[in-house]
Amino acid sequence: MTTTVPDDKAGVPHFQWVIAEPVIAAVAARAAVGVPGVVRLEPGLTGLASQVARSTRQKIKGLAPASTEGVRVTADRRSVVPSILRVSVDLVSAGGHQAAAVAQAVQREVTRAVADATGLTPQAVVVSIMDMEMDTDIGMDGTGAW
Repeated sequence: MTTTVPDDKAGVPHFQWVIAEPVIAAVAARAAVGVPGVVRLEPGLTGLASQVARSTRQKIKGLAPASTEGVRVTADRRSVVPSILRVSVDLVSAGGHQAAAVAQAVQREVTRAVADATGLTPQAVVVSIMDMEMDTDIGMDGTGAW
């Protein structure tokens, strides 16, 4: 993804930023795992395949890959400045937290983090809760038994 910033006086491109989707995905992943109630990110089958390909390329080049598992980023590349940036996050939620509240918090944090780090605001942050991990210490009745 490329963002060109025009010169204020002439309106001509002055310099260009190049922000790759894996960079945005790494920012989003870091923001998502920091939300209370998120146990971990879950890559799913599509995510596993792309993660293996990406990490293989990075190992060949001698780079240390940033964690992006469970996050997919798509951008509309038809224009110089992306008009549509979509982030999808697949995660496992803690059983002691309300799933909808966790998903909304992830949406807010990912949107904020991506905008702060890149200057691009996602038009959509889709959160899929793939599983819930029940806390084994506290049960439904508060005694540890279900």
